[in-house]
Amino acid sequence: MNIDLTGKNALVGGSSKGLGLAIAQRLASSGANVTLVARNKSALMKAVSELDESKGQIHQFLIVNFSKYETFSKQIEAYFEKNNIDILVNNTQGPPPGKALEKKIIDYQTAFDLLFKCAIHMTRLAIPHMKNQSWGRVINVSSITVKEPLNNLVLSNSLRAALVTWAKTLSIDVAKFNITINNVLTGFFDTERLEQLNSSKAVQQGKTLSKINNEIKDKIPMKRFGKVQEYSNLVCFLASEKSGYITGTNIPIDGGVLKSL
Repeated sequence: MNIDLTGKNALVGGSSKGLGLAIAQRLASSGANVTLVARNKSALMKAVSELDESKGQIHQFLIVNFSKYETFSKQIEAYFEKNNIDILVNNTQGPPPGKALEKKIIDYQTAFDLLFKCAIHMTRLAIPHMKNQSWGRVINVSSITVKEPLNNLVLSNSLRAALVTWAKTLSIDVAKFNITINNVLTGFFDTERLEQLNSSKAVQQGKTLSKINNEIKDKIPMKRFGKVQEYSNLVCFLASEKSGYITGTNIPIDGGVLKSL
């Protein structure tokens, strides 16, 4: 499927590596002007220098730390004072793993700022321009754990579920402006984040990382982890004209691992 995003401006969070970087690369290859957002300056500089510019795109990056909400909010507000965004991909680093009774109130508050407030603030800043032009796309990178929670990811489970519920509510309000709001429920993808989580699990269980990886793959009907390019293809579709009648949805991309409908 040929997707042409020429002339569209996209902002992609957490885009110095992993899924965020793959999304930024795919949007750029389809013609979009992309702003990469993350906290690692050197990684951002490298990433933006390698984005496709064959259609005359102009790419840039913004250094922010989603974990420091007060500073983040000022930086992102300053960005939106000078830039309009047609495609917003809300994606941040994940919170630390842990079980429900291991976490303190401050842990939940920190995760709330990271996974909920940051996404809402960016979306609220992006929506006015989208409404004015009667076109916009907001895509939230979420997780399959909002449907089937994992007990060692209580912070992610809880706050991502809150965000997808908020997004569903927002989708109803802005649909008449030709703005779509969708959530991608991420399964197990071959990224640094997954390796970190599985390494932590391996230490806790006294197993090798390879053993943990194989145990997870065995539960996935496709018997493998997803590729970041597969993920970015879905996001690029949701960012395009071709997905104009899809909104308010939670779309799993998980190799069939979810057992729920």
